[in-house]
Amino acid sequence: MTTQHEKAVAFARLHEQPHPFVIPNPWDAGSAKEFGSLGFSALATTSYGLAASLGRRDGARAVSRDEALAHARAIVEAVDLPVSADLEHGYGDNPTDVARTIRLAAVAGLVGASIEDATGLDGEPIYAFDIAVERIAAAAEAARALPFPFTLTARAENYLHDVNDLDDTIARLVAYERAGADVLYAPMLPDADAIRAVCAALSKPVNVLAWGPVLDLSLDELADLGVRRVSTGSMLYNLAQRTASNAARSIAATGRFDALSLKR
Repeated sequence: MTTQHEKAVAFARLHEQPHPFVIPNPWDAGSAKEFGSLGFSALATTSYGLAASLGRRDGARAVSRDEALAHARAIVEAVDLPVSADLEHGYGDNPTDVARTIRLAAVAGLVGASIEDATGLDGEPIYAFDIAVERIAAAAEAARALPFPFTLTARAENYLHDVNDLDDTIARLVAYERAGADVLYAPMLPDADAIRAVCAALSKPVNVLAWGPVLDLSLDELADLGVRRVSTGSMLYNLAQRTASNAARSIAATGRFDALSLKR
């Protein structure tokens, strides 16, 4: 794949397969090259990994649209694979702002992106239902106007913000599907029954996060629940950082360097 159009078509077709595919989330060009060499068919950015690497808080409007898109472009240019981006709330409350973000994402070389219904604001973490739907509709309209099939993922963020309401989560995802989203995603669903219920309520592909109950399920088992895509989110970044932190902690505590041995 050499052109953006070819990558976009390939990415869209991945979602048409009967078996789920895994889309890992690199946090920089180096990790993108590493994951891209392992046989994965596509990659996606992680807003958490970007924010943490900058020493900032994720999901708190601490990373600008320009920074996120520059980061995404670096990953796009590092690999010959389709790349989707975690674009948080679209870097604007107004649907017009979200539509502009999608157009700029295409300019950055991306062939897909996710837009979430989290506000990034303390005290009011989730957009009201109607405005959340309007924002996805605007993103979908912008995506459909592009000269290639841009894959739009709509995210319902309730469970990430302790709003443990499955009925509302499903209602939002159904509305986002009707508004034009190509993929639906509710991070941190609590169990397999919730995943099954979400998938059953939707006709378009569902992404799940490799977290919590998903860690105990195989791709075959997730397929049986109706899942079509699995992303790793911040999990690989967190694992890398935890490993490095534990090694550094050992050095500081013992004055020895055996924690750095790759043979362990």
